[in-house]
Order: sequence, then structure tokens, then C-alpha cells
Amino acid sequence: MSEAYNDWVGRSEMARDIVTAGLVDRLEATLDSGVRRDGAALRPLGHWCLFLPQTPQSQIGTDGHAVRGGFLPPVHHLPRRMWAGSSLTFHGDMHIGMAVERRSIISSVTRKQGASGELVFVTVRHEISQAGGTLLVSEEHDIVYRGAMGAAVKLSGETAQAGMWRRELVPDAVLLFRYSALTFNGHRIHYDRPYVTEVEGYPGLIVHGPLIATLLLDLVHRHMPGAAITAYSFRALSPVFDGANLSLHGSPPDGEGLIKLWACTDDGRVAMRAEAHIARQDVIS
Repeated sequence: MSEAYNDWVGRSEMARDIVTAGLVDRLEATLDSGVRRDGAALRPLGHWCLFLPQTPQSQIGTDGHAVRGGFLPPVHHLPRRMWAGSSLTFHGDMHIGMAVERRSIISSVTRKQGASGELVFVTVRHEISQAGGTLLVSEEHDIVYRGAMGAAVKLSGETAQAGMWRRELVPDAVLLFRYSALTFNGHRIHYDRPYVTEVEGYPGLIVHGPLIATLLLDLVHRHMPGAAITAYSFRALSPVFDGANLSLHGSPPDGEGLIKLWACTDDGRVAMRAEAHIARQDVIS
């Protein structure tokens, strides 16, 4: 079976889009940033709201995702699919009105055995450029597939102290819906409560991993407005559900411009860890 998945390694696809003022404003409104970015650049990680899927409704699976076997490998026997993490480098800004293109290539497909059973990890490399020109963002995106058997929720055993930077919020169904709309994400675990609780076995709607990652990076913007983010990485450790407190934590940058970030659930468990790098000239001595 893993041999068949190897046939997907090296597959690539292209997508094109244009950065619009409407997208920039809707993203800022969803994040409740209080910022209007007319004429400015799309914030880092805003590219996740570009290059939206255009799968015909007839090709949508029961979970709200596109049926498997297109660009990504057809891991039919492992129904749960999650965004495990990403590592990104920001080379330049995406400005309103800019035409951009994304080249995606599957760089690896790995089959592993975990505590909950078989896992399949897929790593996709994305390169986003100004159309026909300069590289703007490079990203390694890790996707994990797991089976339906066993506990739906695997809680992190890791806890952490509060950071010097801290923000608390309660993600609700409206926030999840708005982010799903921004990213044209039809996955039912984010908005269909009967489906996510009765079919997938989770206790509530699942907060998008990339939304948590974006909220963590937004914590940097709130404490260091104007700082240039040069790199960012995150790893999801536990799911987060709607209606419960989510605390976002960070530490001021060290001398090399490294900022440690983490998100905790209401019981203090670490749900996500992240690291951001800012340009050296933005580091406060």
C-alpha cells in the first residue's frame, strides 16, 4: 500500500489568484485586529485564504472534503485528516492587486505506526510567487491521516506557564464559520455539530489548526506592530474545540529575533507550539 502512495511523490499542481482589498479586510475583521489595511500587504499566513479549492459539489465526500485521489494520495482507509503543522519562510510581501501563483509538489508520503494505529504523513511543498516573478513564500505543509478506530481526541500531556504576552478568547461557531468561509473549507468538523459529535466522535466543533497558528502569529503583531516576520513554524499537539477558553502565549524576541509561541486549552494543556522569527533590525535591545 505504501508503495502505491509513493507514486504520488513528485506530483505537482499550479494555482493562480489575485490579492484583493476585500480579502484583506475580511481576514482582519475575522481576526478582530482593529486594523484596516487599505493599500497595505496581506498579513503573513493570509496566503491560506488564496488559491481556494474549486471542487465541483458532485466531487465532495461525506466529510465535506474533496473525494480522495486527486492531487493528494487516496488514503481511503484512514478517514481522519488533519493539518499537523507547517514551516514557512517569508521572502516578500503580497500587496493588494498583486497577481500571484502557487506551485505545489508532494515531497514525501510516509507510513508510520502510532499509539492509535496506522498513520500516513504527507508533506507538500508550496512556493508562492508574484506571477512570473519573485518568490514570496515557501512552505512545507504536513498532513496526517489516521483511522476512525480508537479515541477521537488525543490530548497533549504537555503543560506550560503563562507567557509574558498573553491573550484569551473563546472560539465560537461563528468564528469557525467565518474562517471556513475565508478559506472555502467545507470540512464538516468545523461547522456541523451533529456530524462532528455523532460521526467523528469529537466533543465539539474543531478549531482549525491554521486559524490557531494565525492567532498565535497575530499575538506578535499585537505586541510588535510593524515587525517583519521572516519565518514561522508550528506543530499541532491537541485539538481545540469551540466554546472553551483558548489562551495564546508568547515570549518577547531573543537577541536573534526568535519568538516562542504556544496555545493552551482551558485545562492548561498545550495545543500548539510555534516559533516566529523577526528581522534583526526589529529586535528591541
